[in-house]
Amino acid sequence: MSEPLDRLVRHAHETRVIVVGGGISGLVAARECAKVGLKVTVLEASEVFGGVLRTAEVGGMTLDVGAESFATRGGIVRRLLDELGLADDIVSPNPAGAWVAGVPGVGAAPLPKGGVLGIPDNPFAPDVRRVIGWSGAWRAYVDRLRPPLTIGHAHSLGKLVRSRLGARVLDRLVAPVTSGVYSARPDDIDIDLAAPGLNAALTRTGSLTGAVADLRASRAAARPADAPASDVPVVSGGASKTPAPGGAVEGIAGGMSRLVDALVAALVESGVELRTGVVARALEKTDDGWTVTTSADDEPLPARAVIVALPEGPARELLAPVVPGLEVGDPVAPVVEVVTLVVHAPALDRAPRGTGVLTVPGSHVAKALTHSTAKWDWVRDAAEPGVHVVRVSFGAQGEEPATAALDDDAAAALALSEASAMLGVELSASALRDAHRVRYVQSQPAATIGRAAETAAARGAVRAVPGLGATGAWISGTGLAQVIPDARDEADRVRSDALWTS
Repeated sequence: MSEPLDRLVRHAHETRVIVVGGGISGLVAARECAKVGLKVTVLEASEVFGGVLRTAEVGGMTLDVGAESFATRGGIVRRLLDELGLADDIVSPNPAGAWVAGVPGVGAAPLPKGGVLGIPDNPFAPDVRRVIGWSGAWRAYVDRLRPPLTIGHAHSLGKLVRSRLGARVLDRLVAPVTSGVYSARPDDIDIDLAAPGLNAALTRTGSLTGAVADLRASRAAARPADAPASDVPVVSGGASKTPAPGGAVEGIAGGMSRLVDALVAALVESGVELRTGVVARALEKTDDGWTVTTSADDEPLPARAVIVALPEGPARELLAPVVPGLEVGDPVAPVVEVVTLVVHAPALDRAPRGTGVLTVPGSHVAKALTHSTAKWDWVRDAAEPGVHVVRVSFGAQGEEPATAALDDDAAAALALSEASAMLGVELSASALRDAHRVRYVQSQPAATIGRAAETAAARGAVRAVPGLGATGAWISGTGLAQVIPDARDEADRVRSDALWTS
């Protein structure tokens, strides 16, 4: 070994990186640092690793009670699972698709598949007309007749849909999707982030429905022949998993927390120090790097570099004192409660409303439901005959979950009542075998207007400070397909700085 390389290797083994936060972003960042021989310590405030990837025993089954799947785009998550020996356990969901409930005069109907973000390419298609009615279809058709000169570069999804297609398309098709997928209102969604290329297609075609058809045709042409289609974007890393048509997501048989277990095992094998129940209180710059004051140590922990992989509020609070220009505080983020129900309900054997249900805002107190035993074969196989698993999600942007003030029994009763109404099947209290409730504070939706500029400013401020990094869903965007590469990139930047600067 050459002398410079030998010196670099010795330096790596003497260099300590502290990762604050043991969610997926923190675990991935720690793994990247450990790969080059750095000494790594992970500090996790709770008693378990994984963040929103977690399972629980409910009704005698091990079930996902947080994120239940991941987006397949780019093959990013699949490659990591392959590296960790989990490739053979990747599973695809039932492609039956979702329904929308709470439609005035209709009740519930299959969510149309020929669209983007719920925007239809043909308002007269039978599945679209079933939801918006003839009057809604004719109002949407006006979009094709309006002069192209009225089209500009729109930012707000809600404002554009309302002006071009009318209230029925907005309220009955688009709003259920944005509420379920982004936990946000359509007016707050940035079109360029939620549906890249739609504005350009709008200019080319002269109508919004024509733009959707054009965009879908472009996506289909670019998609590999054996890849499944999907018309609704999916947030797969967030706590509230939304049912969506198509096959743009995959899962892991046995639950997504198996990814967490595999990452933890890999870190242990690499000699990474993993600590739970430890809160990072403060960072301080030193001549040699940093110190981290914690809730569990009498003396601050020294490190050459620190990567903060926390949710936005705690991350800003920890970083702001040492990062000029970074504001303290946590923008109002969606609070979501997910109630997982195990019920004995043979009437659900036929999956009467596909793999799940989205709701028209204001029609139900729940925003979405996933029929897990209809969606995932591994969950169905784990259940006894006639027993089903249903996950009910409450809460959205600016809306406290309806379960927030309830105790666990009352929350389960409300979830059961909502599930019964959304699925169109009577679910009595006696049908309930078990329930599990969990509360999450989600990251601000990356597709909301102005959010990209906010996170870019925060990232720039952090990167201006040597030996410091930040990663996580609040800054990368939600979903494992975004979180994982961001954590890798930030770890690579920080470790390179730690190794090559003296």
